[in-house]
Amino acid sequence: MHAEPRVSIHPDSKVLMAAIAARLITKLVDVQDKHGEATVVLTGGTVGIGTLKAVADSPAAPAVDWSKVNFWWGDERFVAADSEDRNTYQAHQALLAHLPVDPDRVHQPGSTDDFGTSEQAAAAYAADLKASAEAEHAADMSDDRPDAPSELPRFDVLLLGVGPDAHVASLFPEQAGIREKNRMVVGVENSPKPPPSRISLTLPAINTAQEIWMVVAGEDKAGAVGLALAGANPVQVPAAGPVGRTRTLWLIDENAASRVPQQLVRKDPAGA
Repeated sequence: MHAEPRVSIHPDSKVLMAAIAARLITKLVDVQDKHGEATVVLTGGTVGIGTLKAVADSPAAPAVDWSKVNFWWGDERFVAADSEDRNTYQAHQALLAHLPVDPDRVHQPGSTDDFGTSEQAAAAYAADLKASAEAEHAADMSDDRPDAPSELPRFDVLLLGVGPDAHVASLFPEQAGIREKNRMVVGVENSPKPPPSRISLTLPAINTAQEIWMVVAGEDKAGAVGLALAGANPVQVPAAGPVGRTRTLWLIDENAASRVPQQLVRKDPAGA
């Protein structure tokens, strides 16, 4: 089962990031009530990192047991570990350094400090995902994840930004990564957006998430958002590909929403 998209439009990017932060805190609390722990897949970009800062600043943040939140990333730039270009570095600065997280639950894709190629780093990230999936299955034999690939743990919420070219994670239009159907993680070379070397979850991995939240702001993204929601081919418009198992949310500001088909816009209060 996969969910049809819902669109929630916010007045501007600041309100959008605050709303996503409130929604995320509520969701993590709800998942922890059910499972004892929760897993979120983070994204970079202005909205992704701004949302993390809004979470850290929220007076409701202590409602989450941060020591029992598992963190993964949808993609990462294959550069030095301390590079400010890395999504993981920015996430630490915005959120993780300010919360009592368990370092063993923070799963960072590899860097050029440890691997010679992006494919080697991708293989190591895939192995980390598989090991976590095996440990999770051993601890929880419930039927919550029908037909989910054994290579992946349960992703409760997966956040994705969208580029002006409609790329998501590091899956770019017409490139090999968006065409991948079997592997869960790929190395990306010759990215049209610098830096050129990256590591990314594939669409088959992304679409195992229980909920996918597409978080987008800015008029420069409006065309990509409109095409994605109109049902474009994901090879040409990667943002059209992500679909959550139980919910697919497009959380966007008014500038990014200018080309959204009006029949897709619904009232969707934060946390609903």
